Amino acid sequence: MKEDIRNLKKRNFLVLTISGIINAFGVTIFLYPVNLYDSGISGTSMLFSQVTPEYMTLSLFLILFNVPLFLFGLKKQGVTFTVYSLYTVLIYSVSAWLITDVLPVDVSMASPLAGQDLLLCAVFGGLISGVGSGLTIRNGGAIDGIEVMAVIFSKRLGVTVGTFVMTYNVLLYVVAGIVLESWILPLYSIVTYGAGLKTIDFIVEGIDRSKAVMIITEKPKEISAALIKTFESGTTNIPAKGGYSDADKAIVYFVVNRFQIAKLRQMVHEIDPYAFMTITEVADIFKSLHT
Repeated sequence: MKEDIRNLKKRNFLVLTISGIINAFGVTIFLYPVNLYDSGISGTSMLFSQVTPEYMTLSLFLILFNVPLFLFGLKKQGVTFTVYSLYTVLIYSVSAWLITDVLPVDVSMASPLAGQDLLLCAVFGGLISGVGSGLTIRNGGAIDGIEVMAVIFSKRLGVTVGTFVMTYNVLLYVVAGIVLESWILPLYSIVTYGAGLKTIDFIVEGIDRSKAVMIITEKPKEISAALIKTFESGTTNIPAKGGYSDADKAIVYFVVNRFQIAKLRQMVHEIDPYAFMTITEVADIFKSLHT
């Protein structure tokens, strides 16, 4: 546990502070004023704050629902993740309270920036809150406790994490539709969910994912030398044997960006016309400090 605490970084706390504020801005300025719903516990808190007495605020429900879930997942997720997550939720909650109850911003009837245009509110609310969530994930935490529950229970239920989260959100929007006796706002909330999801992918994985290339060839030395010289990046050669031919081969593993794929393909086939290549997307790359 002491080692986990030592892993906490001031830079991460700074970014997480910004993340919580951004998330609160997206939710309270675009979604909350027109009764649209964020996803997960955030959306659940918004719904509860609307159907309970006025003193039961969004900020209060964010803490009441999220804190127990993150503490429940402490053992599986670790101290560092839990501390980062609880801190971000606290910043999100306090920022939401400041915007809705302290600052001179009227969010009681309409969005201060988009009025009552539900499409604008849904898209920009999702985009902005997605930026906050994505930055939180990139810096070692999560802003919504339902993600922790998804990690813990998805395998036990025989579903993926994504399916677990999506199922929860669908149920949330169905309940919201029943409570409100209208399906317009829950349907627009699905737009919010989609916009937020794509934004999180963009923030966490980047707009230009790298490509991992696996080249199965009988000329690994020649191909590796050409790739290293042309792209100024290293390769990894893995011994292999043809399943049908029983011939000695090698797998050359190489990472490029999408603009280099065409040149790489041409170069490899000039050296070995019979080379077999597969190309997959790489979500993230971590380089070792040691060589």
